[in-house]
Order: sequence, then structure tokens, then C-alpha cells
Amino acid sequence: MSAQIPFSVVTKPTGAACNLDCQYCFFLSKELLYDAAAQTMSEETLERYVQSFLESSGDGEVTMLWQGGEPTLRGLGFFERLVELCERYRRLTQRVRHALQTNGTLVSDEWARFFADHEFLVGVSIDGPAHMHDAYRLNRGGRGTHAMVVRGWEALARAGVETNILCTVNAANEEHGAQVYRYFRDELGARYLQFIPIVERVRAADLAQAERGWRSGTSALLYRQDGDCVTSRSTSPASYGRFLCEVFDQWLASDVGEVFIQDVDSTLSAMFGSASVCVHAPVCGANMAMEFNGDVYACDHWVEPDWLVGSITSSSLSELAASDKMRDFARLKPDLDKECRACAYLRLCWGGCPKDRFVRRGERAHNYLCEGYRAFYEHATPALRAIGMLIAAGRQACDIMDPALAASLGVRPPTPAPGQGVR
Repeated sequence: MSAQIPFSVVTKPTGAACNLDCQYCFFLSKELLYDAAAQTMSEETLERYVQSFLESSGDGEVTMLWQGGEPTLRGLGFFERLVELCERYRRLTQRVRHALQTNGTLVSDEWARFFADHEFLVGVSIDGPAHMHDAYRLNRGGRGTHAMVVRGWEALARAGVETNILCTVNAANEEHGAQVYRYFRDELGARYLQFIPIVERVRAADLAQAERGWRSGTSALLYRQDGDCVTSRSTSPASYGRFLCEVFDQWLASDVGEVFIQDVDSTLSAMFGSASVCVHAPVCGANMAMEFNGDVYACDHWVEPDWLVGSITSSSLSELAASDKMRDFARLKPDLDKECRACAYLRLCWGGCPKDRFVRRGERAHNYLCEGYRAFYEHATPALRAIGMLIAAGRQACDIMDPALAASLGVRPPTPAPGQGVR
């Protein structure tokens, strides 16, 4: 069998359709891409996708990613059919896993049992305690959704489902990193965390319209990676950096080896020369997104007409991954400005995601979040280097929590702000 081109696909069985109306969710506007009353994936498209994905993937463990919109709107029967199709089309040398991102509001005990039985990794979107979460994560009636999400989270916990939390960093929670972290750790018992910065990029002429939200019924504005303004809901670079530093200090003081934070893990991996997330990889262009009708786009953040790669109805995923359009997209990542190329943290950051490069500082655009990234790397890398030394010496990463040992490696213990003590 010939070598396979590595790729991943974020698949949207309900397109942009969602039962919530999160104010910062630009993907709600993607409904405007298609003139379809119901953006739901047919079983025929599902079967074609499963067949193409498995044919185009290598041996060993392969992971299918399910997102939205809200993927559970497609119904439990759809995902039961998915599991059947994977068993039909997988090679004996393949093991299929599934990762699904949900807002959690529709997760019942029945859903949770299904996820547990079929070993789904389920990511739940929560932005912190109720007053922070409910600032922007609203239902169609404009009410907060925190209680509904926690109910779904608890159903997943009862069933023993493997879970993580995806928390956006936005204007409502950006100054409360330690509080958000402790809430996830102590109140929800979460052990795997991702923090995603909200950057709603928009042209100045469209800013007032964007402030009203992105649902097509409210605004006829299709979100594109265009413009040099951001909405009031967006995090600021400085606040984003402080948020990550607060989270890091909480983790370093008491949770090394117990709680896993994507930003920390990816930075540590990069220090060892291995990028683990596309945002901070030296190259990208292998992470496609597929809409409900089989249309494939270059990236989940670039679901817009200019970056439509093709369709699984006429091409295999391996053909799409190797297409000229994907090669063109991959060229966006390494196109860095002089400041990036001279940065001490280049090999940890690689300029961040091209979608956030819209601050003009010369011949090329600079990443809007640069100040935050730099602050985090300056703050965290001394301790992460020490952890790397411990691992290289055959010791456990958690040994860094011994104050005497940390001091011998030149690491000062974190000093929480008043009222922000560690456990």
C-alpha cells in the first residue's frame, strides 16, 4: 500500500446549525454559504465520507472529528449508523476512534452511555463559572446555558466518558484565569483543558453589524478572515497573556502530572522539537473541514468560498489533501514578518495561526495575539525548561512541585494573587 498523506478532517454533520446563539460564534454565519432549509448530513454522504476517510488514512489508530454547529442535533441514530459504517469499511489494521465537540446541552444519560460504549472523546464547551459562561453562551431566547451544560457534563461523568473542556478566552473571563482554572478543576473535576482565544476579526465598516452577533437571522454578514478590527467580545492580547500565566501558575503549584493543559503541553512539546497543535506548528495545511453536504474547505477557520477545496462526492480525501488549493493554503503559515523571524520564541510559536495575522507592522501582517503569546512564553519557559531537564534525567515532571528542587533548578514558586490560592 502506498504512503498516505497525513491529514485530519473536522466534520460538521449539521453544518452551522446550533440550538444555541453564542454571541461570539462566527460559525453561525456559515449558514449563509448554503441555500438549504435543513443543513443536515444525509446517510449517503456519511457513508461516502467514512469510506473515503478510511481508504485515505493509514494503518493503526485513526480519529474522526465531529463538530458543528452542534453535532448532537443530528440525532443518536446518525452516530449509531456511523459506528456501523466504520466497522464495515475499516481495514483490520485500523482502529477507529471518535472525538466530538459539543455544547453539552443535549447530552442525556442515553447519549453518555453511547459515548462510553464506543469510547468517544467528548469535548464540552464551558467558559467558566455561570456568570462568565452566561455572558455570551446564550440560548435562542437570550438566556444563559450554564446549568444545562453542567447537567450534560455530569451525565458524561456518571457514564465514565473520556472528556475535556474547551474554554474560550473572551472579554467576560479574560481577567480571571486562576478562578476559571480552579472552577474547572475543583467544581467540575476536569483534568484536560483547552483555552481558545476569541478573536472576532472584522472590517471597520462591518463592526457595528458584527456586534449584534453572527446568526444569519440577526445579521446577513458572512464571517470571513478579513479586516483589522475586532469585536468588543474579543480578548485583548495583554489580557490573554495574563490569563494563560494565571492558569500556568495554578497548574505549576499543585497539578503537574494531574491536570493537562493544551497550551502547556504544546509548548513543552515544541521545546523538544515536536509541534503538537497546528496553531504553533511551523507548517499547516493538513487540517481540513467538511460541511454537511460533503464540501471540503482548507481549514475549520477558513470555511469561506475562496478556500473551498472540493467535495467528497467527486474526489477522495487523499486527492483533496494533495490538491493545489491545499498547497496554496499551506504557504500562508511560513510567511512571517521580520519581527517573528527574529523572535526568541519563534520555535515555540511560529507566528501563531494565519487567521490572526492582521496587524500591519511592515511588509507583512503580524499576529494580533503576539503580545499575549510572548508574555506566556516569557513566564512559563523557565519552569518548562526545568521540567524538560527532569524528564531527560529520568525523573517525573511532577517533581518540579518540590520547592527545594525547583529552586535548585532556578525556578521560583508561583505567587498567587490575593484570594487566588492553590489547593
